[in-house]
Amino acid sequence: MAFDGIVTKAIASELQNLTGARMDKIFQPNKNTILLGFYINGSNYLLNICTDSSNYRIHLTTHPKQNPKVAPNFCMVLRKHLLGLHIKNIITNQLERLVIIDFEGFDDVDDIISKRLIIELMGKHCNVVLVDEQNIIVDSLRHINRENSTRTIVPHVKYTYPLTTKYNFLECSTFEDFYQKLSSNTPIYDVFNGISKSFVETSMQYLGIDVLDKSTSETLYYYWQELIQQTDSNTLDFQLTNTKKKDYFLVKGHPSSPFHLNFFIDDFYYQKESSEEFKIYRDSILKMILELLKKYKKRLFHIDEKLSSCEDMEKYRLYGELITANLYQIENKNVSEITLENYYNKQKITIPLDDKYSPSVNAKRFFKKYQKLKNTLEIVSLQKEETLQELNYIESVVYELENCSNLEEVSEIFEEISENVIFKEHTHYSKKKEKTKLKKSSLTKNKNVSFNPLKYTIDGYTLLVGRNNKENDYLTLKYAKKTDLWFHTKDIHGSHAILQISSNPFPNDTILLECAKVVANHSKAKNSSNVPVDFCEVKFVKKPNSAKPGMVIYNHYKTLYVDPK
Repeated sequence: MAFDGIVTKAIASELQNLTGARMDKIFQPNKNTILLGFYINGSNYLLNICTDSSNYRIHLTTHPKQNPKVAPNFCMVLRKHLLGLHIKNIITNQLERLVIIDFEGFDDVDDIISKRLIIELMGKHCNVVLVDEQNIIVDSLRHINRENSTRTIVPHVKYTYPLTTKYNFLECSTFEDFYQKLSSNTPIYDVFNGISKSFVETSMQYLGIDVLDKSTSETLYYYWQELIQQTDSNTLDFQLTNTKKKDYFLVKGHPSSPFHLNFFIDDFYYQKESSEEFKIYRDSILKMILELLKKYKKRLFHIDEKLSSCEDMEKYRLYGELITANLYQIENKNVSEITLENYYNKQKITIPLDDKYSPSVNAKRFFKKYQKLKNTLEIVSLQKEETLQELNYIESVVYELENCSNLEEVSEIFEEISENVIFKEHTHYSKKKEKTKLKKSSLTKNKNVSFNPLKYTIDGYTLLVGRNNKENDYLTLKYAKKTDLWFHTKDIHGSHAILQISSNPFPNDTILLECAKVVANHSKAKNSSNVPVDFCEVKFVKKPNSAKPGMVIYNHYKTLYVDPK
C-alpha cells in the first residue's frame, strides 16, 4: 500500500516515544533525504525523512547513508536552529500525510526557544519546512512561489497548511455520515483524505469484499475506524503481500518493539530502493555496452565486405601475368578485351581491358590492384581477428551483467571495463558514480582484488566459481593450485570454476558430472541441453599476452556433456 495518511499516523504514533529526545546530529545525504539523529535514555536513533516523489516516507532507520563532504545550505540551517533542542511533541494533522515535530530548548542566554519542523509527504509536492514560534518560515527544503502554487513557501513568510477539497474521515462519527459523503461515480480514495487507492484495495481483499454496496461499505467503515483507533495504542502491524512481497498492508497485531512499524518500513523501503538502484545502475551500464557491441558488429560487417572484395585478388594477378607473358604477340593498340591461353590449365580466357590504356599499361594496373588487395587482406584479416576478440570479450561482459544480483557485482564489472581501452570513451562520464565498498574475502590477502567466488560442496570436494572476468582470472591463474581441476563451457560464455583437489584422490565420474552441471548453470547455455563442458588441470591453462580479462587458452582437456536443468 502507499505511504498514505493512515500509515503516516501509525508511524508518527510510534515516534511519540521519542518525546524528550535530544537532537545531536543532522545530515542531508542527497537532495531528497534528511537524517536526524536523536539521543534518549542511553540510546541513539536516526530518523529518516525521504521526500522522493515515488518513495516519500518518514521512519527510524538503521541504514545510514554516505554524506557529502560539504553539507547543503538547508542542512546547515537545520543544524544552526535545531541542534541541542529536545523533542516536545510529534503529531499528525488529521489524516493528512503531514508530520509535525515540535522542538524546545534554551538559547545562549537561557531563554526558552521553540521551533517546529513540518514534514509534508505529498508525492511530487513533498517538502520539509522549519518555522519559528510565530509560525514564520525560517527555511524549507524546497522554495515554492505563489505563481506556480496555491501557497508560498519561502523564508520570512507565514506558513500555511496545504489545502484540500476532500472530506476528513476522522470527522465521520457514524456510518450514515460516511455513506452520505460517498458518490457512486467517485472512488472512496478521491472522497476522503489520508486514504489511498492501494489501502482501499488491500482492505477489500483482506475482508473478502468484491463489490462495494451499502452493506460492504459499512464493514469497510468499521474496519477502518478500528485500525485508526489502534494507531494511537500502537497495536498495529504490517504484513507483506503474497505477490512477490513487493507491497505491504496494515493489520491488527501485537508489535514486538516500540518502533516495530518504523523498522518494518525501514527494511521494506531499503530493499526496494536497493533493488531499484541496482536495476538502474545495471541497465545504464548494459545499455552502454550493448551500444558498443552494436558498433563492433557493424565494424565486423564492414570488415567482411572488404574481405569479400579481396576474393578476386588472384584473378587480377593472373590477368597481369598472362598479359605480360604474351606481350610480345599482342598488338600494341587499345582494346576493350583480349583472349589468351591460360598456361595453368591450357584453356582460353577472356580478359577485360580498359580501352583507355594499352595492354602493357593494363597489365601494370592489374598487378597494382592485386598488390593493393593483398595488402588490404593482410591488414583487414588482422583487424577481423582483433574485432572478434573484442566482440567475444564484450559479449562475456553482457553475460556477466545479465546475471548480476546486487550492486557490488555491477560495481566490480564497471571497475573492470573502466580499465579496458575499448570502454574508456564510454565510461569516463560515469566515473562520478559512487562505487560500492567491495568486500574482500578471507580467501586472499591481496587488497587490490575483490575475491568472493561462489562456493559449492560436492561429496567433500570444494568447487569455486568466479562471478566476473577479473575474478575468473584471479581464481584460475593466481589462487588455484596447478593440480586443481579447471572447468569451463566449451566455446560458450560462462564462469571459470576450480575443483580443489588438495589431498583428496582424483574425483570420480559422478563428481565430475556434478561439477560440469554447476558450470553449465553458470553459463549462457544454462537453459540449453547437452551442454559441452571442458575440464583439465590448472597447469594446462594459460593466458596469452595482452588477452582480455577472463580470456585463456588450454589443452590436454576432456569434454563432458551435461543437462544443467
